[in-house]
Amino acid sequence: VQLQASGGGLVQAGGCLRLSCAASGLIFSIHTMAWYRQAPGNQRELVAAINRGGRPNYGDSVKGRFTISRDNAKNTMYLQMNSLKPEDTAVYYCNAGRGYVDYWGQGTQVTVSS
Repeated sequence: VQLQASGGGLVQAGGCLRLSCAASGLIFSIHTMAWYRQAPGNQRELVAAINRGGRPNYGDSVKGRFTISRDNAKNTMYLQMNSLKPEDTAVYYCNAGRGYVDYWGQGTQVTVSS
């Protein structure tokens, strides 16, 4: 299983980025997909998740600013991030889960300057 995250970068506060996570080696459509992030010195936290039915769930800190989506035909998950804040700076990881099995991607760095 491979989860390839991309789309990170450096952006000014108030800007936007779109992350993508391309999955292979698994039946994408039956997995819950999620984005997590980890800033230096902090624990990894859930940013957003989307179940196989397309229902999203967001962490409190990103509600109203981030939108998670998935394209099962392309085996790809997205995270549209708007109104970015310096506190959104972190490595963002994609995750695929089903039951007790989790798969993780390598992460993509997002840096928001003030």
